[in-house]
Amino acid sequence: MPSLRDGREQARSVHRRHPQDQSLTRGLALDLGSSRTRAWVPGQGVVADTEADPVGDYGHGGRPVRRGRIVDAESCGRMLGRIADRALGADRSDTVIVLSHPVLAGSGHRAAARDILTTLGPSRVIVLDSARAAAAAAGPQGGGPLLVVDIGAELTEATLLVDGRVRDARLAETGTSDLEPGEPPTAVVRAVLDMVMEMWRQDRHGALLGALRKGPLLAGGGALRPDITHRIALRLGAPVRLTDDPATAVVRGAGLILSSVLRHPSAAPALPGRSG
Repeated sequence: MPSLRDGREQARSVHRRHPQDQSLTRGLALDLGSSRTRAWVPGQGVVADTEADPVGDYGHGGRPVRRGRIVDAESCGRMLGRIADRALGADRSDTVIVLSHPVLAGSGHRAAARDILTTLGPSRVIVLDSARAAAAAAGPQGGGPLLVVDIGAELTEATLLVDGRVRDARLAETGTSDLEPGEPPTAVVRAVLDMVMEMWRQDRHGALLGALRKGPLLAGGGALRPDITHRIALRLGAPVRLTDDPATAVVRGAGLILSSVLRHPSAAPALPGRSG
């Protein structure tokens, strides 16, 4: 099971700055998921929430992203290009695009995402992990460690944030699309429990215990299923908290970070637990 070990803080966000940064006026936030692609525009909110290439003419089952990895960069670029055309128009010289990625996305996925976004022609590109985006959407957490559990269609991730940084992260290639209609969500719940227990064994500072006392923050489409959320709370023996509209939490959080960048283009993007 892929993981980020305790104490090895993650710093994978990419920020490209250009002289035009001072004139940034428009932007687009993207959540490129395995089953759905969502887009957010300042002042408009979520402007796209559609199946990823449902026509199925690009191979890979019609999806350019599988299990959190870009498997067809050309198709993915065309899809995001169409979204950018509708949201920003053809001239994107004064724009910034923010894209979220799985916390444990490999270097190949991150490099492909950066290359695709660059070809869209924005003035600035920001790539950040989905856990911090979901935390941003949930709003202030009152300080202390935070456990974010993102239950998607083909991936489930558990991420421990401390002071806005990724302290530990686990990923399971299991999601709601793996469940047959009417099948109990045993596999998804078990994946969450296994990841949390692995974190527990690696937690030398008590951060996970503090996060569990506060209650895990649940995001992703799977958080809309009471049979999943109830079982997770029961098995962990801890209350769970849902982000507002869990399915769109990541793109809305990315949108909040985008708005901060547009207000203060010369500053680093505001991430959860970090100032400006």
